[in-house]
Amino acid sequence: MKHLKKTDLAGLKALCHRFLELDIKGTDMSPLVVKHPFTDSGFVGIHKEDNGMAVADLTKDTAALRIWREQLAQQINNEEKPLYLLLKITKPYKLGFLKYAAPFLSEPDMAQLLSHAWTMTEAPNNDPHLSKKELVELFRSVDPQMLMSEDEYECFSSLEDTVTIYRRVTPYNAENVNALSWTLNRATAEWFAHRFGEQGTAYEAQINKKHICAVFLGRNESEVIVDPQYLMEISPVQEQEQGMDINGMQMS
Repeated sequence: MKHLKKTDLAGLKALCHRFLELDIKGTDMSPLVVKHPFTDSGFVGIHKEDNGMAVADLTKDTAALRIWREQLAQQINNEEKPLYLLLKITKPYKLGFLKYAAPFLSEPDMAQLLSHAWTMTEAPNNDPHLSKKELVELFRSVDPQMLMSEDEYECFSSLEDTVTIYRRVTPYNAENVNALSWTLNRATAEWFAHRFGEQGTAYEAQINKKHICAVFLGRNESEVIVDPQYLMEISPVQEQEQGMDINGMQMS
């Protein structure tokens, strides 16, 4: 995947407009909760002509839906930075948006948007809009140093040639051990495996450093993004008897 020398902002905005025109999908909690690239709820605030605000139900009020789209379209047109456009996209659609936005982005912008989308998205390994292969291709399309902060790149650079990594699975994602997202911290994997009282399992694996795409240190998770086809020696770990918090401290 090749990126442009300079981001095509007009093309990126045109893509946003196409996403904006997508239908709003209902859920079991509609209209309170809906699925759309630009809103998680059918209830939104609409700017009135007197500069006031009115709450409208987009799932029932077609006039309000039209006005909402017009107002968002104007906001899109006024943005001058790619990141600000991505910030308007709801979390479940961020990575899917990047899949189509990639041809319009420079390498630095792609790296910035990808690191933001990945760290902000809930369960990015299970994104229905991209396969694992497509996710790896997004990460491999940019210089790893562009994806990380100075501290993160320093951690990445200090890794041994073969790295021991950990991952937790719960009944929700038990079939997704071979995923992109792992951690350098065993205690973190164990903590997530039993978060909210879940009966999960922590796994250990080996990976060659050349197959690690990035390290993200935010939220104290020491997350490593890997190409899962190169995972080696995957096995459940023997968990410690005492619980551990996310920072590796023993819990009473």
